[in-house]
Amino acid sequence: MHQEKDQPRRRQARGERRIAQPLEAAASVFCTTGYTAASTHAIAREAGVSPGTLYQFFPNKEAIAVELGGRLMHEMQETYGEALAPGDPATPLEQAVGTSVDRFIDFNCQHPVFFALMHGPDIPGRVAEQHDALHTALVTRIENLLRSFMPEAPQAAITRVARMGLGMYTAGLELVLAHEGAERDAYVQELKNALVRCLDPLVGAGLGLPEGLTTTPTP
Repeated sequence: MHQEKDQPRRRQARGERRIAQPLEAAASVFCTTGYTAASTHAIAREAGVSPGTLYQFFPNKEAIAVELGGRLMHEMQETYGEALAPGDPATPLEQAVGTSVDRFIDFNCQHPVFFALMHGPDIPGRVAEQHDALHTALVTRIENLLRSFMPEAPQAAITRVARMGLGMYTAGLELVLAHEGAERDAYVQELKNALVRCLDPLVGAGLGLPEGLTTTPTP
């Protein structure tokens, strides 16, 4: 009886391993050539299988990208929960920023295809939709984190700061991923420094707008 129950599980595990192989190969090809220049033949060659075997799992390159992107975004969402939980206002800003940045940098360094696929100029349509939804969710999580440090700030100001901070992080991430070793570590530190310098006067003042300026509604 136990043997009969275990057989479907073993088949499922084997199937998962067979799917994981071309996905890992696709990640390597997408990082090397970009999505547009990649081909199913190149992915099959990287996976060490025939194109026919690849087509048993995925009908085309877009289907591979969608499956790979979906898995990465699911994993990234779990990272959000750990990195962007509402903070303790007593936590130093530098520590809060450093902890969040370290988690996201670690994820992107472990999965460089995430940046290559999600931020490339030729991102597939369905992946773009998933990424837009993920971006919106990330802005919301950053807003929640900021609100714990800026409880009196208007929502429009918090949203604007969250978007600006995310934009700075994304730009810095590209430089981080372009380097390795000690130079990468230096860029990570520069990114943290830039975010802290941006946020510190805002958090310290609750909003931090220069005298004479007012908040503008977020469209």
